[in-house]
Amino acid sequence: MENKLVISPSPHIHSGDSIPKNMYGVLIALIPSFLVALYYFGLGALVVTLTSVISCVAIEYVIQKYMMKQEPTIYDGSAILTGVLLAFNLPSNLPIWIIVLGAFAAIGIGKMSFGGLGNNIFNPALVGRVFLLISFPAQMTTWPLPGKLPLTYTDGNTGATILSLLKEGASNLPSYPDMLLGNLSGSLGEVSAIALLSGMAYLLYRKIITWHIPVSILTAVFVITGIMYLADPVTYAHPLVHLLTGGLLLGAIFMATDYVTSPMSTKGMLVFGVGIGVLTSVIRLFGSYPEGMSFAILIMNAFTPLINTYFKPKHFGGI
Repeated sequence: MENKLVISPSPHIHSGDSIPKNMYGVLIALIPSFLVALYYFGLGALVVTLTSVISCVAIEYVIQKYMMKQEPTIYDGSAILTGVLLAFNLPSNLPIWIIVLGAFAAIGIGKMSFGGLGNNIFNPALVGRVFLLISFPAQMTTWPLPGKLPLTYTDGNTGATILSLLKEGASNLPSYPDMLLGNLSGSLGEVSAIALLSGMAYLLYRKIITWHIPVSILTAVFVITGIMYLADPVTYAHPLVHLLTGGLLLGAIFMATDYVTSPMSTKGMLVFGVGIGVLTSVIRLFGSYPEGMSFAILIMNAFTPLINTYFKPKHFGGI
């Protein structure tokens, strides 16, 4: 009776995989986006990313060591990944003290207040981003213009994102090559579609994620924005613009696929992804805020337990 079966909280990883292996695998997939961010935003991208990562790791260590009286698990890569994803959702000129506050919200509120990895309800990095967006809207929506390896951290030249231009009714948008390569304003990790898609290819190849959530999100957004574009091409942008800009690809590939906060079954993943795509499209098209990806993921995170209840994975040996 001593060797009892112990059922631990999610994520449940089998077949030789481990939490550190998958966490560092995701970090590898983020390298192309980080290199693009360094090229276009230079020192700002480096400062924001390092500040976010160091803050997340330090805050998690302190909370586990001194408040929860646990052995710190900062080496599993989860805190580092949260720091990188938080940084990728921030402008490259954000003040350091605001980044630290965002890291505290991400780790302290979004993760450790629920008991740590495997127990959190919401994606921690998005908790940090939304906290900062609500608390510091001006700083969070001031976007440096991309350059070539700029060596300044606080760049005085700023511009609007494509989604902001669409809200203002502008028609002179950046070209599709610029959207693919990342030569546009935005959060430092979301600008290059090619870099993000290459990361997705790596994650699918390594079987760290499956296609169900990213593809269902992108399909839902493409269909809804496509219908609106066909109905009124003067008012609404082409669906490819929505797919290639904003935080859609970053969220669909790297954040909505989080093991802990997404459904366990393939059918549940599809429902989850379609829900995110619909909410994102509605907010982008009809809401006052130009981007809706972060809010959509957090809302669907809250529905994950309900989705798991109605779409349960087939038990081992089941028909």
